Amino acid sequence: MSDRLRLALIAHDKKKDELVAFARRHRARLAACELYATGTTGGRIVEACPALSVTRVKSGPLGGDQQIAALIAEGGIDALVFFVDPLTAMPHDVDVKALMRLAIVYDIPMALNRSTAEAVLGRPRAPGSDDPASETDGR
Repeated sequence: MSDRLRLALIAHDKKKDELVAFARRHRARLAACELYATGTTGGRIVEACPALSVTRVKSGPLGGDQQIAALIAEGGIDALVFFVDPLTAMPHDVDVKALMRLAIVYDIPMALNRSTAEAVLGRPRAPGSDDPASETDGR
């Protein structure tokens, strides 16, 4: 069993840029994790941070959310970062709800925005801060 945090990264279309920015900001911490991501999101992260190793599953609407959910059920994911777009209807909403339900059932941390994602990584930002100390990540 690995001591590395097994972290799943997912973002709805309108939140992908935000998750990519998060990955850039925290690339040093993320490099110490075993990363999993849905297809398009994972591709965008690797494009922005080529040094990160990301296991990609299918795109969310094509079964990727369910693949991540299965990994959670099998004990293969320790935490979930899912930047959700609450203002856009999703045709695969039932898959998203199933994924979130399993994260709750298996009691893994589930971050749905940047603030909670930073808390999951162990570096919460100060309330109201747009420039968290973690942005430098030693660079």
